[in-house]
Amino acid sequence: MPNKPAGPTKPSEAAGVRAARRRYVVVCALFWFPPGLSLASMVLLIGERGMSLAAIAGLFAAHSLTVAALELPTGGLSDVLGRRPVLALAGALNVVAFALVGLGTTLGVLATGMVLMGTARALASGTAEAWYVDTVQGCAGPDADLRTGLARGGSATSAALAAGLLVGGALPWLLSLGPDPGARLSEATGGAVLPLSVPLLLGAALRIVFVGYVLTALREPPRPPATLRAVLRGVPATVLSGVRLGGRDALVRRVVLTAATVGSALATVELLVPGRTVELTGGTGSGAMAYAVLACAGFVCLGVGSHLAPLAARLSGGGERAVLGCLATGAAGLLLLGVTASGAHPVTTALAVAGFGLVYLGLGAASPNENDLLHRRVPSTGRATALSVQSLAQQLTGALIGLVVGALRPGPLPWLLTGALLLAGALLWVRRAQPPRTPCAPPASAAPTVE
Repeated sequence: MPNKPAGPTKPSEAAGVRAARRRYVVVCALFWFPPGLSLASMVLLIGERGMSLAAIAGLFAAHSLTVAALELPTGGLSDVLGRRPVLALAGALNVVAFALVGLGTTLGVLATGMVLMGTARALASGTAEAWYVDTVQGCAGPDADLRTGLARGGSATSAALAAGLLVGGALPWLLSLGPDPGARLSEATGGAVLPLSVPLLLGAALRIVFVGYVLTALREPPRPPATLRAVLRGVPATVLSGVRLGGRDALVRRVVLTAATVGSALATVELLVPGRTVELTGGTGSGAMAYAVLACAGFVCLGVGSHLAPLAARLSGGGERAVLGCLATGAAGLLLLGVTASGAHPVTTALAVAGFGLVYLGLGAASPNENDLLHRRVPSTGRATALSVQSLAQQLTGALIGLVVGALRPGPLPWLLTGALLLAGALLWVRRAQPPRTPCAPPASAAPTVE
């Protein structure tokens, strides 16, 4: 059944909800714009520093493994210490990480930067979203509308990634024009700053802005003073509680399993689409440019899908039905990519591009509806941990399916396999979940001050 409002919303409550929604959107944009900047240049920059392809793969593996290893502990840390200090710490670590990767010339320095970047990513995973849900429910009660803010946050994330990708790709190119200011910059810094370094260094500067905004804008109710002993004791208990919730609550279990199928879909797209663009254009340079444009379009589709999530829920009659339809749309996109995998005709290319867009549109619309359902089953004390469990399922499954897809022969099979997995994730939502036996604990009575 769709969630019914508890009653008329007071003007002060509505103002608080709008302020929390606005600040959550700004945080999402500020956090994800720097990674967008680095998408187009990081691999090329590390290669310019003399690292082999195997070394580059090892650096990215170090980042992924760090995120996977710290997802649950950092989620528990956010639930124990608070959202604001953990987000600020993530931003501060990212300042150092982006600077090290942008300026580093040795494998050790670059590895340190990637590990710090992975640590920051784990710290931030779900933390801003947990702050938003805590704040809105503190202002307007447990039945407050969450879906609209989650959808707008998803749209802001996608827009920031798309804009960052375009700016990060254009900056090195612009620095090579005319009198070649990029070459002069490199010469003046003894080779420490290359044109490809500029997007990462700009990202480091923007992380300082992010930290300042988090510390000044994201207010939350006071928590009991946390000692080192309390943190060390509280984090494992919180993590264990989050894992147990996923095991005993059918709806939370669906969300986690769905995240796993989404991870497999994204891993397949990210692994196979660059090769298809190279085959289509006939060269690595033109293929990389085509993929950058296509990836930007994918982020736009993701943002549009996220923006349409509340409409999808209204049209389908509830969040669970919306998740079913949106994931089925994404699966249709993967299947379309599969049936067009063997051809290079303009019509098949157009269908493949349409399938690519459907994947991101469907996943973008499904995510806010899933998380709206999740937050209504998880108490505030374990909210960030639950989001970390969801993220961990997505990343680990994505890594595993990526290995499987990489071992298969290119063609329709990898796409059809992953499309079938995502369709299975959609079918998990055919039956409505039963209400929990024990209602979720309401948020703390001390509501955050949002002005």
